[in-house]
Amino acid sequence: LGSRLQYLPPFRRRIVEVPFGLTHPAWVEDPDFDLDYHVRRVAIPEPGGPKEFGELISDIASHQLDRRRPLWELWVVEGLEHGHIGVVAKIHHAAADGVAAAAMLANVLGVGDAEEEAPPDTWRPDPIPSDWELFVGAVKSLAVAIAHLPTLLWRTFQGLFRLARRRRAGGDLPPPPFSAPAVSFNRALTPHRRFVFSSVSLDDVKEIKDALGATVNDVILALSAAALRRYLQDRGELPTRPLMSGVPVSVGEMGTRSSGNMVSNLFTSIPTDVADPVERVRTVHRMMQGAKEVHNALGAEMLSDWTELTPPRPFAAFMRFYSKRELASRHRPPINVVISNVPGPRTPLEIAGARLVSIYSMGPILEGIGLNITVWSYCGSLNFGIVSCRELMPDLWQLTDHIQDALEELKKAVASEGKSGGSS
Repeated sequence: LGSRLQYLPPFRRRIVEVPFGLTHPAWVEDPDFDLDYHVRRVAIPEPGGPKEFGELISDIASHQLDRRRPLWELWVVEGLEHGHIGVVAKIHHAAADGVAAAAMLANVLGVGDAEEEAPPDTWRPDPIPSDWELFVGAVKSLAVAIAHLPTLLWRTFQGLFRLARRRRAGGDLPPPPFSAPAVSFNRALTPHRRFVFSSVSLDDVKEIKDALGATVNDVILALSAAALRRYLQDRGELPTRPLMSGVPVSVGEMGTRSSGNMVSNLFTSIPTDVADPVERVRTVHRMMQGAKEVHNALGAEMLSDWTELTPPRPFAAFMRFYSKRELASRHRPPINVVISNVPGPRTPLEIAGARLVSIYSMGPILEGIGLNITVWSYCGSLNFGIVSCRELMPDLWQLTDHIQDALEELKKAVASEGKSGGSS
């Protein structure tokens, strides 16, 4: 890892607050960077199976990163079954989204452009800016942002007008945010995380999507909807209306960056109200087409542009108050769940000569949106990483069982429809 740090820019950067909170914190190179602080070693209890590994990852995720240091940790985990070694990389989402994390993974494992022998690392940290330099830079950034405000307002007005016109035309469009039915995981967050994971065959999913004229992402959303439907049925809280999901989409080109967060979101309903497995896939496909139309009407970067203009200090104070008072438990959530699909490496990777068997990812959860399902593809598998709060979803492993059951149900339904000559 030390020999590859030059390929991992965010690993040696930390944040500094801007005076008076005029703009968002700035990234600076950390002159006190110490690799030994960030790399830890731990063993898990026997038998070292998925449950024990998931419990350790849950504990790691439950503790906040130290904002005085670069926002990442790497845990080497011993004691896994079959003699395996686990590597848990904890990286703040501000430092890297899913696409950037995939590029960093390739860099740290020495594939792609980083496959050649690394040249000598000549890194020298730049001096940390003084408060005055930070203040001047913040004022300049704020002036530029304010100058762009009329353009952003006009773009927003145009986007809302296009969206209103599209909704008047009718069709399969997702409902607006904050119209989702609230369920038990749509409440205020707790500090304690619960992480579980499971894999399904990518070939099986591709066969299904080809048979139904859908996409891999459509099938992932349909499997997630089926699992959530069963989970909520078992708890006696399945709403009659479908749940809503945020679906992150990268606004940068794949593979062109290894740091930063350039993510927009589609908002779509997922058919938890549909019992038929084939119809669930077709419903997802239709709704995703509508979600893309809404997304394109508003503009992929509009939400992130407004976020850049949000005053950090008042917003942080509001969110602390919102969280402390558990206000997310008192109103409808904007959406119910985040479901993300990250294209991972297509060829096997190695770490120090050992083959990398699986890759799982844990996405962020938010106040009122206490469930995240992130799926990475790797070497013929789709790997589901699911995170919630321990108090909101103590039985989260049931969701992984329901995903497996949903795939088997869908495979049988597609095969049966093929034999009977069914068509959409």
